[in-house]
Amino acid sequence: MLNGARNQVFACPLRYTQGPDATKVLGAEIAGLGLRGPVFVLAGRAATAALAQTWSETFAAAGMVFTTHAFGGECSRAEIARGRAAAAAFGARVIVAAGGGKALDAGRAIADELGLPAVCCPTIASTDAPCSALSVIYTEGGVVEAIQQYHHNPELVLVDSAVIMRAPLRLLIAGMGDALSTWFEARACFRSGAPNVRGGRATRTAMAIAECCWRSLQDDGLAAIAAMKSSAAVPPPELERIIETNTLISGLGFESAGLAGAHAIHNGITVAEGSHAYFHGEKVAFGTLAQLVLEQAPKAELDGVLDFCVSTGLPVTLGQIGLAGASDELISRIAHRAVIPGESIHHEPFAVTAAAVAEAIRGADAVGRARLAARA
Repeated sequence: MLNGARNQVFACPLRYTQGPDATKVLGAEIAGLGLRGPVFVLAGRAATAALAQTWSETFAAAGMVFTTHAFGGECSRAEIARGRAAAAAFGARVIVAAGGGKALDAGRAIADELGLPAVCCPTIASTDAPCSALSVIYTEGGVVEAIQQYHHNPELVLVDSAVIMRAPLRLLIAGMGDALSTWFEARACFRSGAPNVRGGRATRTAMAIAECCWRSLQDDGLAAIAAMKSSAAVPPPELERIIETNTLISGLGFESAGLAGAHAIHNGITVAEGSHAYFHGEKVAFGTLAQLVLEQAPKAELDGVLDFCVSTGLPVTLGQIGLAGASDELISRIAHRAVIPGESIHHEPFAVTAAAVAEAIRGADAVGRARLAARA
């Protein structure tokens, strides 16, 4: 949403709640915001399996009628239309989306189309989408089609860290890959004077949050991975901090400070069918590396990002996102998709061409392979 006056704009959800077993207070949190049922819960299969009983209890305690609707797996226009019809037929007054990033994106789209409040309950910490006022819309085949923006952010983001601790470790690491881009894309937008996702200029608060995101990943990333592998009964502080980093800090940072090369290169990568088995954050991590190569970042900075990615298991080569031996023609297609008009790569502080992006992708792959070889 463009802000013609280019005022400073900071966007955030109305409330953010995080903690072990936070789902138990979901009904009370919704009621505390002055919202009432019926509640329509759009949820993935894993989220439903983990939380169905708790939803029954929390909504009963709040005196709210609710129903669940199975998310089909892709945030496509057809899936959004299906959910919208079901929510309207139910007479929903609140849309709750539970699951991964695509389920939450679809839930926010349904809420916006029906003019209803949105509540996001991520059950994995794999993206920074939950707090935002936008959705990434995909084709049925899994290719990024559009970025859809909404009038306001969710009324509530509720994060049950006990559920996230039981999710696959790879998803938490993918969330770190998404968060990895936040500072570097924010910095590019600041240098170029490009608008943030809400069409305004970044506040000092937004830039501080974006920089904090990178520091937090370095400080707590490896410890959070160790915590996920442990048999701890409740999430330890370092894991709580990384869940917050992946979800809230990165979410506020990207939306209020801006996107640049990394996410545009991710969007380009989605045209390659071989990449579809890999998570958003994994592809964004490689996109961040390619952005830094494109920017000719200092070697020390590039080395720091490489070290972080290798130590956490994030991709640093094309082969690690399913594109080993990618042809020049495929890399060219990825690069051309990354630089279409309106893409965030044009927020870089210099003119960007498809040829330059293709060269940066090859360069990122080369430095990544060299780093892996040196570590072998």
